[in-house]
Amino acid sequence: MRFEGKTAIVTGAARGIGEAVARRLTAEGARVLIADIDEAAATATARAVGEQAVPHWLDVTAADSWAAAAERAMSEWGRIDILVNNAGIAGRSAPAWELSVEEWSEVIAIDLTGVFLGCREVLPAMLSAESGRIVNIASIAGKEGNPNAVPYSAAKAGVIGLTKAVAKEVANRGILVNCVTPAVIETPILAQVSQAHVDYMTSRIPMGRVGQPHEVAALVAFLCSDDLTFATGAVYDLSGGRATY
Repeated sequence: MRFEGKTAIVTGAARGIGEAVARRLTAEGARVLIADIDEAAATATARAVGEQAVPHWLDVTAADSWAAAAERAMSEWGRIDILVNNAGIAGRSAPAWELSVEEWSEVIAIDLTGVFLGCREVLPAMLSAESGRIVNIASIAGKEGNPNAVPYSAAKAGVIGLTKAVAKEVANRGILVNCVTPAVIETPILAQVSQAHVDYMTSRIPMGRVGQPHEVAALVAFLCSDDLTFATGAVYDLSGGRATY
């Protein structure tokens, strides 16, 4: 029960990695805001997770929506101990010259700006408490670059840089900020990309398989816990051996 008495906001928590993280945190005692733009799915997930989970509609690209999410968490529990920035989209699989500016902007807004807005919103409460954990879900694509996924690769590289910068800003304030860089994980987001792209990503993994959401959740739970005391601004690979640095 590492998280007994603690509270968390998990974005994109209605399904996939976010749902697995929410289930893992609540299983260890946390109270979790199931934040997702799909309100019906968030409600269903919260109901399945149990009374320690509260659903909340969140558009990660909108500052006022983030303010409402933080206010909801504070009104429910009076504190925000953990933020897991997981919400994201893959975008269309296509070479850079075939993508529209709108397609680029949508991925950047959700996958990168959404992370910035989330950190910006919860940090005042964490600074006041002189305690907190933020975990940003990036991607191995942010380290290596995936062809036919330029906006996604760029956004996730941005998440890595953002994580390192924010971590340094609060390193002596009791707040640890880290990110995870998974390889391909078996979640509904795979439906957004072509089978050829999935095959490419899987072929790069020495273990020869895709990862599972519960495997990501196990690492995220450690990064959210008080077991972690001297790591911040770090990038944790979860890639089945794909990562080379």
